[in-house]
Amino acid sequence: MKLFLSQLNPTHYYKSAVAPLLILGLSSIMVGCTTLGPHSGSLATRSAKLSKGIQSAYSVNANTANRVAPMIIQSADQYGLPPLKMAALIRQESSYRSTVVSPAGAVGLTQVMPRYWQQKCPGDLFNEAININCGAYILASYEQSAGSLKKGLAYYNVGPGNYSKSWKMRRQGKKYARQVKAHERALKSAL
Repeated sequence: MKLFLSQLNPTHYYKSAVAPLLILGLSSIMVGCTTLGPHSGSLATRSAKLSKGIQSAYSVNANTANRVAPMIIQSADQYGLPPLKMAALIRQESSYRSTVVSPAGAVGLTQVMPRYWQQKCPGDLFNEAININCGAYILASYEQSAGSLKKGLAYYNVGPGNYSKSWKMRRQGKKYARQVKAHERALKSAL
């Protein structure tokens, strides 16, 4: 069973950026076939591997990669997403810069729009753990409503309403999904 952000107590959940979500019993969610899926080793082993890949594929400094890799894996596991896809989404959205704010007002690593998501993602969206978990929640929600992860990525970029209303927005969303896929391939090659 998946838990959503509104069901979590953020004061307990975010005390440590590396405290495994496994304690919450969320490790049983099956993730797509990747070398970093939940059955491919401990959180520490998977995080170290992802961190090295992020550093190599995306030229992210070691401190940042080491800090966010466990958060990416935990959030991806929690919402049944491939960790490499989440890492690629972060590369596309913010290039691993946690303090970035878009002209539209999206914030943090996963570029969350606070005005749309603050109710489902309570807390400081500049906090890397909260932001990554929120981004994973959003992508998983869109994947569920879209029926596929590829279309869910398009929704992540342009929103489901815009995707349905305009062929230009649909084209932009599909282009975004292809860009994330290219980042994912680069990361997979670096592993």
